[in-house]
Amino acid sequence: MLTEEFLTYLRTVKRYSDRTQDIYEGVLESWCGFLCREGEALTDELTVKSLQPSLLRSYEVSLVSSGHSARTVCQHMSALSSFCRWLMLRGILDSNPVKRVSRPKVEKRLPYFYKEEALEQYLESSSYAADRESLEYLKTALAQKDDKAAKEIYEARLRRMVMSLLSGTGIRRAELIGLRVNSYDPGRKILKVRGKGDKMREIPLIGTLSEEISLYLKAVEAVDKRVRPADSPMLVTFSGSKLYPEAVDRMVKRELEGVKGITGRKSPHVLRHTLATGLLNNEADLNSIKELLGHSSLAATQVYTHTSVAQLKQVYKQSHPRAKSGGKNGD
Repeated sequence: MLTEEFLTYLRTVKRYSDRTQDIYEGVLESWCGFLCREGEALTDELTVKSLQPSLLRSYEVSLVSSGHSARTVCQHMSALSSFCRWLMLRGILDSNPVKRVSRPKVEKRLPYFYKEEALEQYLESSSYAADRESLEYLKTALAQKDDKAAKEIYEARLRRMVMSLLSGTGIRRAELIGLRVNSYDPGRKILKVRGKGDKMREIPLIGTLSEEISLYLKAVEAVDKRVRPADSPMLVTFSGSKLYPEAVDRMVKRELEGVKGITGRKSPHVLRHTLATGLLNNEADLNSIKELLGHSSLAATQVYTHTSVAQLKQVYKQSHPRAKSGGKNGD
């Protein structure tokens, strides 16, 4: 089937992340289901023949009628557009019919981020889980074969490590899960990250984060009772299993629950937004932030050029003539 060949192309040639592949697969299944709603068997010929603006518009309407958001509808149309471009490369289509279908307007959302003070409060209050003393407690519990205590100590360190990496480097959830033991270079204090499109980048680490990674890796070796291979997953559970996306989400929610000043969404991506916003507020240039986050274009980074209300008020008071002069017409 052409759809299966396309998914193989995304996996082997484009090297898209597992999550992106799942999204494309879900869209194609939805589209094929729409075509076969009358019970007609789907063939490659029917798949290609059905890629017409009129049917694509009907599919778009069906998504909206089913309650899907404008953002989701646009995601579906973008995936189908990619499928059509691939068919054009194969010489199966002459043009891209999706381009002739208008899409619903998507409201632009400013990145949501946590206040710097709130995140600092969390990092300070959880520092006990990442220090040397905690490592010694872990080793003692393991020596005494107290698996329950050892597991509690290790899992607290793992959750803290996940938070420190996400908030300190701005890496994506998939990039975090994909880290290997040799992704960390203690001599140069850098983290080698494999991002979207299989692109590698190096992220500099501050001293405290570099030390925390070193201590965490020692904790894993203590639990595993061996020196781990360089290509082993960096982040693993107490039983040695590799982390998966939902587990990372749960860790972030658990760690941020109850932290004063942190409300709303609690997710790895908000931690990424928070670092980018903090860097920009501290006058880092956009190109540097782009390289750090692994964006393919500067346009993706420019979304962080938003200004908080507090900053706007401060600039207003410092710059507005009447606000500066005070008096009855001023502040």
